[in-house]
Amino acid sequence: MEIILKNIKELVLVDEHSERPPFLAGPAMSDLPRLPQAWLHLRDGLIRGFGPMTTYPQELAREVMTIDTTDRYVLPAWCDSHTHLVFPASREQEYVDKIRGMSYEEIARRGGGILHSSRLMQEVPEEDLVEEALARLDEIIAYGTGAVEIKSGYGLTTESELKMLHVIRRLRELSPLTIRATFLGAHAVPMEYRGDPDRYVDLVLKEMLPEVARQGLADFVDVFCDTGFFTVEQTARILETAARYGLRPKIHANELDFSGGVQVGVQHQALSVDHLERSGEAEIQALKGSRTMPTVLPGAAFFLNLPHAPVRDMIGAGLPVALASDYNPGSSPSGNMQLMLSMGCVTYRMLPDEAIAACTLNGAYAMGLDDELGSIRVGKKANLIITKKIPSLEYLPYAFGSNKVATVILNGEIVHQNKKCS
Repeated sequence: MEIILKNIKELVLVDEHSERPPFLAGPAMSDLPRLPQAWLHLRDGLIRGFGPMTTYPQELAREVMTIDTTDRYVLPAWCDSHTHLVFPASREQEYVDKIRGMSYEEIARRGGGILHSSRLMQEVPEEDLVEEALARLDEIIAYGTGAVEIKSGYGLTTESELKMLHVIRRLRELSPLTIRATFLGAHAVPMEYRGDPDRYVDLVLKEMLPEVARQGLADFVDVFCDTGFFTVEQTARILETAARYGLRPKIHANELDFSGGVQVGVQHQALSVDHLERSGEAEIQALKGSRTMPTVLPGAAFFLNLPHAPVRDMIGAGLPVALASDYNPGSSPSGNMQLMLSMGCVTYRMLPDEAIAACTLNGAYAMGLDDELGSIRVGKKANLIITKKIPSLEYLPYAFGSNKVATVILNGEIVHQNKKCS
């Protein structure tokens, strides 16, 4: 398909220089490059050109599909770099337990949480998991997500972990979303290994990882490095072995405690360290000068009533920050990245430009996709949001209770359109 968008109110996150850094950090996050009154040309799934309306290609426009975007903003589709959206069932009973005062750790110790999902995962047919996950993918597309990372981790046996990763592979074939797969066998210690967690780590290292690598099922490896889950030493063992299979780390770090997860992630050149609710000056210093993306998950902190990651301190120290949904049944049952954008502004005091950078280019970097997604550059994949008619770009996070997306274009094709806005 070939499309030209014309009369764009503002084209956001334009990038005319291929030598620019792969993410935005520090002060650069608050000054997104924008092009007012613009046009944008898409062909064969890629961005082919853009410019001000004074240079509008009239002759080409007469030959291809043209969309008038008067009073609408066009920006890169959201890049959600942390989800667990392949799961067998919701967990609203635990939601009630949390309201009654039970902590995340208490629910986990009694065999709930991740372990509950793990038991169900072994029973649910693969076809059902695919069907239910596709519905979730359609939902997040409607809110503007164009790329998503999906983790395993509700299997906790070799057979079930492989089943989850096969489901993710099938989703890649069926969905227009750009999907990255992460092997998270070290998501929790199964009950039968509670007395000897190192024995479960051995299972991950000697049985799961080799088979995941042999079948080419994952792009990344992840470990839940935190109190009550996996230690720094266990995490390092897993990351060292995964590196031999070519799997780069993405770490669950410092959600529940000052666990050392950030430092071990940086030491092993993790692409991202995610959560960061318990982070301070030592973690910020560890991240400075690294190529590891600090990724904050506002939905999980909100849902679990956790402390807030020190985003303003991170940006003030010159770091980049990404925002992701952590879409999962236990601690963040929403993949709505517009909501995460609003939470970034309201809860973490991010400026709208900073939050948009965190949900687009920085999220793309946290999935290893910054060379093809996250900004408006000629040659990048045409994954785009066309907003409804809104008064300003700042209205996107401001109006947190409504969907401001009119049209979603993925791979150069219109995949979702709000008919009331057409």
